Amino acid sequence: MNRTPVVLIHGAWLHRSSWDSWAALLTDQGFEVSVPGWPAEPVTVGEARRESGWLRGLGLDALTDHYERIVRSFDHPPVLIGHSVGGLIAQHLIGTNLGRAAVAIAPLPLDDLPLNDLPPTYSTTGLDALSGDEQLGEDGLVPLPDHQFRQVFASAVSAEESALIFERYAVSSPRRLITDLRGCNAARATADIGNTVRGPLLLISGQEDRIVADSVTRVVYKLYGDSVAVSNLKQFADRGHSLVVDSGWHAVADYVLCWLADHGIRPELPAD
Repeated sequence: MNRTPVVLIHGAWLHRSSWDSWAALLTDQGFEVSVPGWPAEPVTVGEARRESGWLRGLGLDALTDHYERIVRSFDHPPVLIGHSVGGLIAQHLIGTNLGRAAVAIAPLPLDDLPLNDLPPTYSTTGLDALSGDEQLGEDGLVPLPDHQFRQVFASAVSAEESALIFERYAVSSPRRLITDLRGCNAARATADIGNTVRGPLLLISGQEDRIVADSVTRVVYKLYGDSVAVSNLKQFADRGHSLVVDSGWHAVADYVLCWLADHGIRPELPAD
């Protein structure tokens, strides 16, 4: 039996092991799950923290190209599920007709976001508040200290749970990537929102997200309104940016599984 492939794409400040629970669930459901990580990403969080050279110089274009090569390597188009910058990459790839479907969870915004539709207090993302130049350092890395992780990333869970997530999964991110995302000056911070033949797309937001505000994801969703391709939005109340990795992850994953099934995407590939 041929199984439907799924590629999980993690975002900044998390190690790929942050997808472990999702990978186990999707595998149990019968999907063929791949969690390839970023280029040269070490297998464990400890190694990723100690051997930080793999992060230096990595920007959004290179990261997107990395996942494009992976997606093209499958015999059958995979489902793309991305969180944060991974959600941005998933949108870019599905917009180029790579992938059978895409789920973008708390995705960093596209660079053609219509600012007139956003609240007056909006600044590009919460990245502006937590990644000032004084924090970037000379080693090419952007750390996210535990107190800021709690403040902006895991803001909707308890302090104890935030500390546990930080200890298990948090790593630094490359300065070049954060600069690209803050300035929206990378070529791949785009998606073909008018593509009428792409696979279905689901956008998911946490209504208490302090890195990518729910209002931002809603504006991105409206951008897809002129396309006849399937575009859906799901908002989770009382959830922050950590919604894929905190104790409420299962509710998000269950919704994704139901959405895939509703659009005819099941663990078994259709017979040729």
